[in-house]
Amino acid sequence: MAEVATPPPSVNLEADGLVRGVGFLGLLWTSEGSIIGSGWLFGALTAASIAGPSAILAWIAASIIVIGLALVHAELGGLFPVTGGTGRFPHYAFGSFAGGTFGWMAYLQAASVAPIEVLATVQYMSSYSGLGSWYQPPPNNTLHSWGFAAAIGLLILFTAINLYGIRWLARINNYVTTWKVIIPVLTIIIFLLFKFHSHNFSAGGGFFVKGAAVKDILIAIPGGGIVFSLLGFEQAVQLGGEAANPKRDIGRAVIYSIFIGATIYTLVQVAFIGAISPKLLTNGQTWTEIATPGSSPLKAALASAPFYSVAKVAGLAWLAFILRLDAVISPSGTGLVYGTSASRILFGLSKNGYIPQVFESTTRRTRVPAVAVIFSMIIGLGFLLPFPAWSTLVGVVTAASVLMYAGAPLSLAALRLSKPELPRAYHLPAANVLAPVSFIGANWIVYWSGWGVYTTLIVAIVIGYVLMLLSGVFKLNPNQPKIDWQGAYWILPYIIGMGVISYFGGFGSGGIIAGVGSFKTVFVGGNGDLPLYWDLLVVAVFSLMIFYAAMYFRLPSERVDKYVEEVYPTPESVGH
Repeated sequence: MAEVATPPPSVNLEADGLVRGVGFLGLLWTSEGSIIGSGWLFGALTAASIAGPSAILAWIAASIIVIGLALVHAELGGLFPVTGGTGRFPHYAFGSFAGGTFGWMAYLQAASVAPIEVLATVQYMSSYSGLGSWYQPPPNNTLHSWGFAAAIGLLILFTAINLYGIRWLARINNYVTTWKVIIPVLTIIIFLLFKFHSHNFSAGGGFFVKGAAVKDILIAIPGGGIVFSLLGFEQAVQLGGEAANPKRDIGRAVIYSIFIGATIYTLVQVAFIGAISPKLLTNGQTWTEIATPGSSPLKAALASAPFYSVAKVAGLAWLAFILRLDAVISPSGTGLVYGTSASRILFGLSKNGYIPQVFESTTRRTRVPAVAVIFSMIIGLGFLLPFPAWSTLVGVVTAASVLMYAGAPLSLAALRLSKPELPRAYHLPAANVLAPVSFIGANWIVYWSGWGVYTTLIVAIVIGYVLMLLSGVFKLNPNQPKIDWQGAYWILPYIIGMGVISYFGGFGSGGIIAGVGSFKTVFVGGNGDLPLYWDLLVVAVFSLMIFYAAMYFRLPSERVDKYVEEVYPTPESVGH
């Protein structure tokens, strides 16, 4: 007798109750619009000031790591087309404690990007005549006066647009992102063809500035805004609950967006190095000094508006005008998308029961999670106070983002083991190799961010745990899940272990409480007790230990069924 094949589980695309009106182009351009933001305006200068021309190698290395993480998200996004997906994948694979931890990191990342894009916009606007008081360049490096008012006004505008509805937002973003892609491509072509100084690559201290080649390159990856610039491919995943055809479109949007973005950014770095005025690299001046104003008006202008200043000095007045205009449009478009993303992650955290159910409240007509949108604006305003400049917020956003991404390869590998039968629109080749390698890459970036940034994240994680605890104690969400301790035995050792390695490593000395009273000597880490190269090996070995521990403690199949029931309903659940 012939054996009848078991049909694959059917997916409930209406699980989140939001409007599914975003097509493939909307998803692709949502991710691409998030990738091409303020990073292209400031990343090339910041990275070059750290690593000189070798920053090109940093872009290539970072792109390889981030592309690996994007491929992982492509499979998970098609597997679970839910709102705020990045913050919910660990919940399905490891349970509530893991889901809450990575979900909170996902929210911190998304909520902090909107203000950083606003800061970039205002910083560029300060290059206009009469607006110089809005931003003070290094060493002050901060907004003040009307600059803060302008930043607050932009965040309020983003909130208003997000409240209007996702379909309207997607249409706006399609036009804005098309502009955002065209302008850097145009700039690359003009600089490479007409304003390219090949000797810049050997000037200013040489291709490898100061001789500290490898370490400078590694520092530039998180600290130079490189990884920050490549962030955003996951935005198609975050809108999974509002995608018209998620199984077909999410994976493609994620993969195409990161390849386009990585190519543009690498070429932008090459064009910037070649087009910068050779005057800045003469008389013993090095690349590490080009972003320090000192007594040079040219350096001060470069610090405030890098590409605008390069084009103006090169005699390209028309391009300078376009770049100054783009400096308002490009970051604003990215900030707008991340305002959307942050609210959807809050929505997802509430759906999973971690935070108050009020964050699931949607408007009657447009089905937008209004409470989550407004709350995210308030959090964004909070980020403007302690981090009032683009460069000061980049490191924190980068490390939070990569910690969020680190949950994806763990989730993919665990779900491959516990639920291999679930339908996957995109099946990542060699996942048993790429998943642990991607996890190692993510942890390297977190480590390169430095001890000072990592201690800031530890404080942020603790705040998240306190908020979720209060939600549970006061029973603010009836769907609060039981804590899955077994699936989370590896999480605290992971967080603490990365902190110990970072403390003894050689990246980012200081720390969030390093200068407070008696903590001054005890908590100053990142002093290089663990030598370069050995530290990379230690991070890699530790990452593999955590990876396989997580696989061992993953949720059993029947527990996963319970958590994914909203997406892949069983006959019993449908009957209820």
